[in-house]
Amino acid sequence: MNFISKKIKIIENILDFLYPNPTPTLYYINEYTLLISIMLSSRSQEKKVNEITKILFKKINNPIDTICTPIENIKNIIKHIGLYKKKSKNIYDLSVILIKKYNGIIPKNISELKFLPGIGHKTASVFLSHISNQSVFPVDTHIHRMMFRWKLSNGKNVKQTERDAKRFFKKKIGKNYIFKLFFMLKNILLLGNGI
Repeated sequence: MNFISKKIKIIENILDFLYPNPTPTLYYINEYTLLISIMLSSRSQEKKVNEITKILFKKINNPIDTICTPIENIKNIIKHIGLYKKKSKNIYDLSVILIKKYNGIIPKNISELKFLPGIGHKTASVFLSHISNQSVFPVDTHIHRMMFRWKLSNGKNVKQTERDAKRFFKKKIGKNYIFKLFFMLKNILLLGNGI
């Protein structure tokens, strides 16, 4: 076993020990509300997003509910999170596209997901990691930095880091493993250690 393989094994063992049964922490009711929760969590605190979505999803929990709700109402509900004006428009526009192009069903293809308003590569990857067994590995700034510090990626860009993460953790890719990494990063950030 080479040095990198030993390092990967140590990381996997630590994650398995610290987070044996991770579960998602975003509040959602169905796939549609999961996608909305993930979109809203971008540049916003998860705790605040969960508070807001518990109210929001009483009004909208499918694309038809959303297009029947004025954007101003959505804005008023989500106004305490970052980029709320843009996000409320994206929620509405995304819902219109889901109805017109996909009969209200969320596509399970990363390319089609990224076409939806407000859904970038990371959001699409996080969504697919929750609802499928596709080989996705969402990489945010923190995972990008962590992979660089662990010397598992050169840190040049997020796409390269994602390829490296998939290569090194290919046996472990799946929702539980990704949740373990996110929990670890969240705990490190809460402790103020930074990454």
